Amino acid sequence: MDPTLPDPDLAIMQRALDLAHLAGSLGEVPVGAVVYRDSDGAILGEGYNRREIDNDPAAHAELIAIRAAAAALGDWRLNDCTLVVTLEPCAMCAGLIVNARVGRLVYGAPDPKAGAAGSLMSLTTDARLNHRVTPVTGVLADESAALLKAFFRGLRG
Repeated sequence: MDPTLPDPDLAIMQRALDLAHLAGSLGEVPVGAVVYRDSDGAILGEGYNRREIDNDPAAHAELIAIRAAAAALGDWRLNDCTLVVTLEPCAMCAGLIVNARVGRLVYGAPDPKAGAAGSLMSLTTDARLNHRVTPVTGVLADESAALLKAFFRGLRG
């Protein structure tokens, strides 16, 4: 265990990986996300990609988890929460992270083609925006990347 990470980050990332596996088994891109409260580690929201199932281009794991957490808290501001996600968020999800005032972001695999939390762009740390969150990167990155690679390899035959 990485001593620089708060205790729940690895365990919560494992839960996000379980959700990503579920998404993959349903024919969705295998990405999972979990929001937990920093003070006590309570899980407030979970999600996995559902774009194909819901025919919804916005049904990303992060969006689903953030919406569930806001509903559980009765507040759209998630300042005292951490979002853990298996893949670096895209521009849409990074924008939502900023708008929801997520306190911490932890992700597994980088996304060099669409990542908006450091790879392709850095929306979550852009000083021009009203909220910033510096991501903790690479948590169980190998496991997250392997899951994605296996999924896309399977699609190609």
